[in-house]
Amino acid sequence: MAKLIYFAITSLDGYIEDQHSDFQWAAPDAEVHTFVNELVRPVGTYLYGRRMYETMSYWETVDREAESAESQEFTDIWRAADKIVYSRTLQTPSSARTRIESAFDPAAIRQLKESASSDLAIGGAEIASAALAAGLVDELHLILNPIIVGGGKPALPDGFRVGLELLDERRFKGGAVYLRHRLRT
Repeated sequence: MAKLIYFAITSLDGYIEDQHSDFQWAAPDAEVHTFVNELVRPVGTYLYGRRMYETMSYWETVDREAESAESQEFTDIWRAADKIVYSRTLQTPSSARTRIESAFDPAAIRQLKESASSDLAIGGAEIASAALAAGLVDELHLILNPIIVGGGKPALPDGFRVGLELLDERRFKGGAVYLRHRLRT
C-alpha cells in the first residue's frame, strides 16, 4: 500500500505563508532544493487544493533553461507525476496529467492508497488538514526555515492531536532543518 505524505516548507513558528500571503522566505536554496528533489522523486501522484495547485502549476510552464539545475530537475519530476486537484470552482486544469475532483472524498483516497504503486504527496494546508482529520496521512515531511513570521497560514491544523515518531532529520548549511515523522495511530 502506498503512503500519503504531507510535505510542507514552514517558518520556525509553523506557517507556510505569512499574514500577507507571502512565502518568498520559504524558497529553498540549492542544497535544500536538491534534497527536496530526492524526497519527491518517488511520488507518483500529488493531491492539491486549488490554491496550492495554482501555485505549483508554475512548474508546468516555466522556462526550464532559465532555471537553476535544481529547478530544472524539479520541473521534470513534477511534470512526470499525476496531479489530483480538489476544487469546487476550478473547471479545467492548467497542467498535463491532472484531473479535477469537486470534493475531497476520504474513501476515494483510501482506495487510491491501496491501489497506487507509488507514494502520494499532499500539498496545501487546508487539504492536508482534511486528510489528517480523516486519518489518511502516514508521514509528515517538514522543512523548517530559520525565520519567525508571526502569523499567517498554519502548516498544521488547530485542534488536531496525534503522536509522532521521528524517522529522520537533517540540518542544512543555511539553517533549515528537515524533520520526517510517522503518525502514530
